[in-house]
Amino acid sequence: MEITAQLVKKLRDKTGAGMMDCKKALVEANGDFDKAIEVLRKKGASVAAKRAERTASEGIVLTKILDEGKKAIIVEVNCETDFVAKSDDFVNFANFILDTVVAKEPKSVDELLTLSYNGKSVQDELTNITGKIGEKIEISRFKIETAQNGIVVDYIHHGSKLGVLIRIDEVPEAQKTEFENLAKDFAMQVAAMKPTYVHRNEVPEAVMDKEKEIYKEISRKEGKPEQILDKIAEGRLNKFFQENCLVEQASVKDNSKSVADILNDYNKKNSSKAVIKLFHRFHLSDENK
Repeated sequence: MEITAQLVKKLRDKTGAGMMDCKKALVEANGDFDKAIEVLRKKGASVAAKRAERTASEGIVLTKILDEGKKAIIVEVNCETDFVAKSDDFVNFANFILDTVVAKEPKSVDELLTLSYNGKSVQDELTNITGKIGEKIEISRFKIETAQNGIVVDYIHHGSKLGVLIRIDEVPEAQKTEFENLAKDFAMQVAAMKPTYVHRNEVPEAVMDKEKEIYKEISRKEGKPEQILDKIAEGRLNKFFQENCLVEQASVKDNSKSVADILNDYNKKNSSKAVIKLFHRFHLSDENK
């Protein structure tokens, strides 16, 4: 069968692969259109295998709020370059992953890869886009967060490389809309100041012990008397809490107050008992995912 320019274009329109790849696939398939599609899909799998060991540190973070703030999803999908991260193909794939998580609610990335959505297999779509783009593409992580008696609010920083979900419990239904603005400020705080915990009682004992030992060793090297090292370490541990616990951080919108101060002022004014329960912070540069 003659391999015409029209046939090559038809295959490209169908698969999104490059013109030369389409022509080679048609030659290999002796002009059989369906077989050429299969050839391209196999080529995509081959490219995916070759790319598996490469680092995918660029990409996009997406969020979706559902059920009027009762549920939210955050996903991170990675690629190798910022150029690809901004491409329509990659963004469409990332949104397909977000929609699949919303619809299917998998428990893990491994489970997600076994699923299909709208007639499309997640694993096949991943293989196909890897072959088409020629970079390693990776579904890094996702979280599904539900609030039974409060709200979940999202924040995506400009460029979609950093996203946050924050869950606030004990939010009265009548105050939900007003409280969303305050929660958005708290989500921006998480994005900007990168806390590790919400409250100091969440900090593991082992972490505190390690910090205190470091502070004591620093004080020894500064020549401080041994009998006051514990007191100095406790003081410096409070500084650690102020830097690493969200509610103890100085607010980025009003640094004369802590996040806890702002929340307490709101609760006092509205006779409410809202509490920051947890947050998820996805940043492309995070090492511990």
